[in-house]
Amino acid sequence: MVSLLFPAMTSETPPPVPRAAPTGADVDLSSRVALVTGGGSGIGKACVVALAAAGATVHVVDRDAEAAEAVAAETGGEAHVVDLADPAAIDTLPTDADILVNNAGLQHVAPLTEFPPERFALIQQVMVTAPFLLMRRGLPHMYARGWGRLINVSSVHGLRASAYKAAYVAAKHALEGLSKVAAVEGAPHGVTSNCINPGYVRTPLVENQIRDQAAAHGISPQDVLTDVLLTRPPIKRLLEAEEVAAAALWLCADHSGYITGASLPLDGGWGAT
Repeated sequence: MVSLLFPAMTSETPPPVPRAAPTGADVDLSSRVALVTGGGSGIGKACVVALAAAGATVHVVDRDAEAAEAVAAETGGEAHVVDLADPAAIDTLPTDADILVNNAGLQHVAPLTEFPPERFALIQQVMVTAPFLLMRRGLPHMYARGWGRLINVSSVHGLRASAYKAAYVAAKHALEGLSKVAAVEGAPHGVTSNCINPGYVRTPLVENQIRDQAAAHGISPQDVLTDVLLTRPPIKRLLEAEEVAAAALWLCADHSGYITGASLPLDGGWGAT
């Protein structure tokens, strides 16, 4: 049954305010190299665009070759076609990044009693083990330079739980812990490590969830949005990928250098309810 804890949006509900991509005007990353996983679409692409606009040279990592190459061409970056579930493939990535954005992820929705173990393991591999391996490879370079930024795209599900998302919630909680350890170890070397915790973002991953839930509940995609996904956050709209990228860019600035080991909620007030 669809939850109706909050009234559905009506024709009087204000439409979402268009969000301009961050320009990077207030952050100078012209001497920095960034590596963004899942950089071919969604939040990852928005982060690549924002970091490149601020002057960074960006390595665009994605298993979709066409998407990675298109974003790299658009931003003057370099594409790397890699499946992060393969540790050997991770070893082919460059180690000279000053900024690492761990963004790649996937989702599977099922009750615990029916959750496929192989799917659970894959999600941990991509969303926990891969960030660990990338940190392990990249931190020596950051330590040597005395500056680095680890930006881990977590989720509101890194701080909260929802039914039927055992693997995703477990992975995001693990990423939160990994980020904090990196913050403690990296502090003496000028390296910060933080999580960004979005609610539901307008990405292909969320659009697929909307489609699947519409089919499961026998309702329209709009009803899924208003009566299922957005019941908990007080702000009744999807977050835009560019808003997440703006937070990532802000964490790369020198004026954010005292922020580490933190989790930055972009959840529309979800955590306050």
